Amino acid sequence: MKENGYSRLEMMAIAGARMIRNGEVVLVGTGLPLVSTLLAKHTHAPDSIVVMEAGLYDSNPQSLPFCVADARGVCGTPWVGTAFNLMGQFLQKGMVDTGFLGGAQVDRYGNLNSTCIGDYSRPTKRFEGSGGACDIAVMAGRTIIIMAHEKKRFVEKVDFLTSPGWKVHRYPDGEPVFRDEIGMGGGPYAVVSTLGVMKFDESSREMHVDSFYEGLGVTPEEIVNNTGFEIGVREAKPLASPTEEELRVLRTIVDPEGIFMKY
Repeated sequence: MKENGYSRLEMMAIAGARMIRNGEVVLVGTGLPLVSTLLAKHTHAPDSIVVMEAGLYDSNPQSLPFCVADARGVCGTPWVGTAFNLMGQFLQKGMVDTGFLGGAQVDRYGNLNSTCIGDYSRPTKRFEGSGGACDIAVMAGRTIIIMAHEKKRFVEKVDFLTSPGWKVHRYPDGEPVFRDEIGMGGGPYAVVSTLGVMKFDESSREMHVDSFYEGLGVTPEEIVNNTGFEIGVREAKPLASPTEEELRVLRTIVDPEGIFMKY
C-alpha cells in the first residue's frame, strides 16, 4: 500500500541504499538488501562492489535476480567464484566493508536470532538458521540490519543468539561483554525497519531511534510502542522522503517487475 505516493517497502529500500558508501564492498543476499545495494549503485555509489553469497563478485545485473544463485546476477560479472571464495576468503580477510542481515528477533545491542523461537531443544518455531549470517556479523566492517518493526521482533533478549551484535557471551564463562573486549571488530551500524532507522550509542552500544518515516505518518511514539525494550528517541528526527529520482530508479531500473517491491 502506498501512502504519499510511496510504500514502506520502498522507504526501507531507499533508507538502506542511502547508507552505502561509494567504492565499498557490499555483501548481500536476496530481497531488500539486494534492492538497496543496487539502488545505491545506480545512484550515488556507482563504484560500490556488489558481492553476492553464491560467488558473484562485482555483480551489476541488468535484471533483478530473485535469489543469490539466479543466473541474471552473473550477466556482466567480471569474476564468478564460489561461496567458499567469498565467505571464506574475502570475508575472513576483512575485504567486506558492509554486510546486510535480517532476522526474526533483534535486541537492544543488535544481537540477531534467525534460528528459533522458544527453547532451542523444543522450539515453537524453527527458522533456517545462520547460513552465512554469523560470519557476516563477526567479520564484516559493519552490518546493516533490515527487518519488520514489531514488539515480538524487537525484544529484550533474543531466544537464540545466531549473529552477535555489540554485546556477546564470552567463552567459556558465558559472561556478557562488549565485542571489542574479545577482539571482535565490526558491529551493527543501523537497523532499518518498517517504521524508521535505529542506530547504536557509541558508548553504551544500546539502540536508539535515529530517524522515523514522518512522510508515512510514523511517529517516535509509534516506534516506542512497537519495541519490546526501552528505546531512546531524544535524537529522533524525520527521515527525508524519497526523491523523485530514487523512486524512478527503484521502480524502472532496479525492480521494475516488482519482484521484491510488490507494486
